[in-house]
Amino acid sequence: MRIRLFVALLFMAPAMAQAADPSAFVESYAKEHRFSGSILVQEEGKVVYAGSFGLASLAFNVPNTRKTPYKIASITKAFTAVLVLQLREQGKLDLQRPIRAYLPDYAGEGGDRITVHQLLNHTSGLPNFDTVTDAATALTQGLPTYQTPYTSDQLLSKFCSGKPIHAPGAVFEYNNCDYIVLGKIVERVSGMQYGQLLQESILRPLGMNHTGLLRQGEIIDGLAETYFQRDSSGKLSADLPVYPENWYAAGAMYSTVDDLLKFSDALFGSGLISDASRTSMIAPGLDDYGYGVWSYDTKMQGREVHAVKRPGRIMGAQTQLFHVLEPDVTVILLGNTDTTDTDEFVSKIAKQVIVGGQ
Repeated sequence: MRIRLFVALLFMAPAMAQAADPSAFVESYAKEHRFSGSILVQEEGKVVYAGSFGLASLAFNVPNTRKTPYKIASITKAFTAVLVLQLREQGKLDLQRPIRAYLPDYAGEGGDRITVHQLLNHTSGLPNFDTVTDAATALTQGLPTYQTPYTSDQLLSKFCSGKPIHAPGAVFEYNNCDYIVLGKIVERVSGMQYGQLLQESILRPLGMNHTGLLRQGEIIDGLAETYFQRDSSGKLSADLPVYPENWYAAGAMYSTVDDLLKFSDALFGSGLISDASRTSMIAPGLDDYGYGVWSYDTKMQGREVHAVKRPGRIMGAQTQLFHVLEPDVTVILLGNTDTTDTDEFVSKIAKQVIVGGQ
């Protein structure tokens, strides 16, 4: 009886492993949708797929690899949210207190009404200074907010101290200003520059040695160039020149797929923030948005799951940190062109893993 059982398990094991392997789907989809970038997939603590596609530099024919650093755009917001929650755990910050409790010189009318909580979940009511929302406008008018160098103090005073256009807490409106204000708050509370606090509180403890802040005056070794489609022809062009530091605590970071997996593992595991902080971070509010992430129930392959998603998009930088709580599945996708619907791609990858693991 034991021999028959052993033989049965021996023949079953390869089939089960094959079923959970998303390689065929990922590579087919990437080719069909012209994906350029790197992808890392983890299931229950084990990497089940790692692959890279396309070129980090079209001009010099440099391929993307697993070690390639990419601009991660608004995945930065998840890091900023973690810094805020860490400071709250240290007793240095109260999410229900207003901006002016921490920035007494803040000039905006909402300084005494907009809370840290409302900044975190994009219900501050502050006006959005990202007025260029499509490629056609950017090509004719440029990106004035990002093509002039500003310090973080200048970003705060010039763009993020306006009169609220909604009552605080009433309306969800995605807005980089919210996270620029948060960046200044964590600096004031911690007594450190944002980049230094990021290093000391997250990057160094997690061994994220290939992650940091982009600055126009610094060259990041191996950083993938980013490209976008100027028109319907599908032809790729280099991204418009900008000062990436102007995205500051809302979108100025770069990283690799392996480094971001370390961050995800620590965020959804232990050692980064407490269970209570994680619960508040992923509690869905308006538009299913928590603190720096979208968090929602969805159905995958007929199974109800809870997903936490943090996309990032700045021209050709197209990125995703996608995590399913149960079963434990993480998809890290970092792209350097705008040719692929990455929201669809990460969701379909996770579905492949979930159905294969059943």
